[in-house]
Amino acid sequence: MLNLIELRAGGVGDLALVETIMGEAFDPRFGEAWTRGQCLGILAMPGVWLTVATLDGKPAGFALSRAVADEAELLLLATRPSSRRRGVAAALLRAMIAQAQAGGAVRVHLEVREGNDAVKLYLASGFSKVGERRNYYRGVSGQTYHALTYHRDIA
Repeated sequence: MLNLIELRAGGVGDLALVETIMGEAFDPRFGEAWTRGQCLGILAMPGVWLTVATLDGKPAGFALSRAVADEAELLLLATRPSSRRRGVAAALLRAMIAQAQAGGAVRVHLEVREGNDAVKLYLASGFSKVGERRNYYRGVSGQTYHALTYHRDIA
């Protein structure tokens, strides 16, 4: 296996790909995936950027981020199940942090569902838990899940 990860700037033309990856990556029982309209709306806002990852030439994941003043937020990060544990999410996270730093951000924020395996990546990448939103995510069955908030200083 090559495990060649390439990153590129994405845009509105990548929304079908983003939807496909979200459909594979996010279990619908947790209510984490965004709609096309939500993605389109956020992409139109100033300070928002999309990064698309390929693994060995095949679409593998994406990160959707935004920066406001001197803070940045990782809004969504998803990798296809077939691309997991091969460095794609870590590469997307590093690129997001680098772009936030280049834009003058001094801190990055993110939120993740309690129990999501991505917490391990965020902790290993220097993020610290700073809060919790109880019963924030609502799955298709009506069950709720807590959202955990993390941040990392990058200045």
